[in-house]
This record gives sequence, C-alpha cells and structure tokens, in this order.
Amino acid sequence: MGRENQSFVDEFVLLGLSQDAQTQILLFVLFFIVYILTVLGNLLIIVLILMDSRLHTPMYFFLRNLSFADLCFSNSIVPQVLSHFLVKRKTISFWGCVTQVIVSLQIGCTECALLAVMSYDRYVAVCKPLHYSTIMTQQLCLQLALGSWASGLLVCLVDIAVAFHLPYRGQNIVSHYFCELPALLKVASADTYSTEMAIFAMGVVILLAPVSLILISYWNIISTVIQMQSGEGRLKVFSTCGSHLVVVVLFYGSAIFNYMQPNTKTRKKQDKIMSVFYTVVTPMLNPIIYSLRNKDVKSAFRKLAARVVFFRKQ
Repeated sequence: MGRENQSFVDEFVLLGLSQDAQTQILLFVLFFIVYILTVLGNLLIIVLILMDSRLHTPMYFFLRNLSFADLCFSNSIVPQVLSHFLVKRKTISFWGCVTQVIVSLQIGCTECALLAVMSYDRYVAVCKPLHYSTIMTQQLCLQLALGSWASGLLVCLVDIAVAFHLPYRGQNIVSHYFCELPALLKVASADTYSTEMAIFAMGVVILLAPVSLILISYWNIISTVIQMQSGEGRLKVFSTCGSHLVVVVLFYGSAIFNYMQPNTKTRKKQDKIMSVFYTVVTPMLNPIIYSLRNKDVKSAFRKLAARVVFFRKQ
C-alpha cells in the first residue's frame, strides 16, 4: 500500500528506555523515587518562599517560578513513563501525545528563559550591589517572569505548528520514552527538512541566546569576585553562583545536544539518556542545589517545622 493511501495514526507506540523486564522494574523504582523527591522538594520550596517574609526577594521570586515550572514539567512526563514501565505495550493517543508535547515544550522553554533571568539577577546582586534594590524592582521582576513564560509559549506554538502540520501515517513506533519533537519527526510521513530548520531556529532563540546571556553574566561575576578583598565574600558568591552553573550545564547541555544536532531517521540511545537529564534529573536537583543548602531556606524550614510541631501539640 502506498504511503499516500495509509490512514493517519491515532496512537503512537513508545519503545521506552529498555525492553528488558527486570531493567524496567529497576527503572520504575528509580524514577518513582526521583519523582517523589522532585514533587516534595519543589512543593517545599514554594511553600517556604510564600510563608517566610525574609524570602520575599527577587532571587526567591524567580526560584518560586522555577520550582512551579519543575513541578509542571515533571508531572507532564514522569507519571506516564512510570505507568509504561509496568506494561508491555506502551501506547499514547495522538492527541495525548500532542498535549504532552505542548505542555513539556512550553515549560521547558520557559525554564530556559528563567535560568537566564536568574543569572541576570545574580549579576546585578554581585556586580552592582548598591543599585540592586533600584534595578531589581518588583515591577521588573514581574515583567521578567511574565516574559519568560510568554517566550516559552511563543517558541512552543511555533514548534507545534510546524511539527504537527506534517502528516503522520502508517509508521507509529517512536523510539523514545515520551512524546518529544525530535523523536516524533523521525516517524513523519513527509520531508521534515523545513520543519527541522524552523525548530533549529527556535532552538537558537530559546537555548543558545539564554546560554550566551548566562555566560556573559558569569564572566562579569567572576571578574568582580576575583577583585573582592574578603575571602568569605568570594566563597559565598562562588557557592551561590557555582550551584547555578551546575544546573545550567546539566539542563542546557543535554537540551542543546538533543535539539541542536542534525536530525537522522534513527534515534540513538544516548539521545534518550540525554533527555533524562533535563526531564527527570534537573527538576529534582533544582531545589537541592538552589535552596535546600541555603542558610535562609534552612532557617525558614526550621521555622515551618517548629510551627508544625507546635500545632500538633495543641
């Protein structure tokens, strides 16, 4: 039967991370633990920032947005992955796949912009401390946060429009563990070159542009820190900014590897492993790296724990 006579697919079959039953059980346990830590960690950060007035600063305002984004990102992917570890045939409906792509792509692109905004906040705090409160006003912070969400939505809409304008007929086996554009393009029933170029262009906007801004910010931060007289001050800045750079390398590095490389009709195993870093690992690490080892957050957590103990005794 010719490809033009084949019917449009109504579901996709995902091959997942492994076909071995024992490996899938092991992965289920591992992903489940990571998922629980992700949800609890990010919820805790949001609650602490909302409840403690000392955390009502620009840095923690952006962190609250990042934690909310991490919650949405993780919940759009991991529960479905967990359920697929327990079944033999891993299917997702066409429209379920479209929904997953929209949500995960929107949140992922928003996080790209948020991480760049957070690096700018650290740049102003370190390099222009006397002007920090006049530069990072409540209005500017709100505009930067809304701009991050809006840019994520814009890039997502462009990518979705070009990707699902293509026909998907006959071939419905996707070599991936969730619906992601680079993997879906491999089963499209038409030439994908122009679509790949459009997605690549959006990748430059939402991946390479923020990375460039982050590198510029941290170059200026490092230059300023080197000139500091106080060793304690240098250590504090390096601790804060170093943790940010760990997230940046993990998140952007793995995303750039998957979205900024030439597309081929075969999905390599390392591509799926790279996806795990920005879809599963970094949402769990963000609360730990950014906050749970921060003394202000630790103090807020102790206050919250004391309140809980007090109300239990009543």
